[in-house]
Amino acid sequence: MTTADAASSDPASSAAPAPATAAVPDHLLLLPLRQRIVERDLGVRALHLHRAGRDDLSHRFGDDTVENIYSVSKTVTALAVGIAAQEGLLDVEDLVVDHLPVPAGGYGAGIEQVRLRHLITMTSGSPILGFLDEHRDHEDLTGLFLGTDLVAAPGEHWEYSNGSIFLLSRVISERSGQTLRDWLMPRLFEPLGILNPQWHTTRDGYSWGATGLHLKSGQLARIGRLLLQGGEYDGTQLVPSRWIDEMHGDAAWVATGDPEPEAAQYGYGVWQCTPEGVWRADGALGQIILVMPRQRAVLTITSRLEGRSAAETQRAVWEELLPLL
Repeated sequence: MTTADAASSDPASSAAPAPATAAVPDHLLLLPLRQRIVERDLGVRALHLHRAGRDDLSHRFGDDTVENIYSVSKTVTALAVGIAAQEGLLDVEDLVVDHLPVPAGGYGAGIEQVRLRHLITMTSGSPILGFLDEHRDHEDLTGLFLGTDLVAAPGEHWEYSNGSIFLLSRVISERSGQTLRDWLMPRLFEPLGILNPQWHTTRDGYSWGATGLHLKSGQLARIGRLLLQGGEYDGTQLVPSRWIDEMHGDAAWVATGDPEPEAAQYGYGVWQCTPEGVWRADGALGQIILVMPRQRAVLTITSRLEGRSAAETQRAVWEELLPLL
């Protein structure tokens, strides 16, 4: 008998190789992450884990109240752009000035070259970042943005900009005749079971777009599930799958120049994460949706961080949960 024959006749050798780690029971899957959250006092309020074909898991560290999701609002606005493009209201290659009225003082230098793609990737070159003290209560934020000279050519420089994302909200309002919030009600919110979301508005009545959307953690988790499932929810394609792919595709990523690895690449309202293939929606004070396509999972986190970065929370997920999925 040859060595190969001996090996093939051994029942143990013909069995499938044992996994490196035994499968963790569902009721224990979040336990290591929960323990680290408590030990490090990470300020997390709720965890929701959705896995394709498996039961959802969740844990709350406090009451499930309606909270500002801050810049996760940007991801929702990015979804709206994809829906609007499908309906023929706009195209990301459109010039911004083709959709908005001319400001009273005329266009700022370079503004006529800014495209919607520059807004969604925060590469417009405008110094009007928005929602700073001097801009928050401006009576015409749209006119301020369009009437101010660029400080960089469109597409050449990335700078985090609430103003750019607000302008996308403004474009959809101009094309649809509704606020972004109202326009999204039958297209996104109601199909997700989000029946009366509140979204802060500017002084002239437009949804902020960049921030100010208020949701409960479970409602935010439904948006996470939509992202994981390529825009589909409960059998209905709410957002084109190709748009979800484009939001975090190779062509979308823009280098931000930030030394923090978790903040080095920005797409269409989303961030690239350090684990390969993982991307996220990210809001102030620790509101996060972590999309993990290779694991067929999405984790939604709501928090109340004060004076701290959510990067430590993300590292806890990479070390305590991701290896178990």
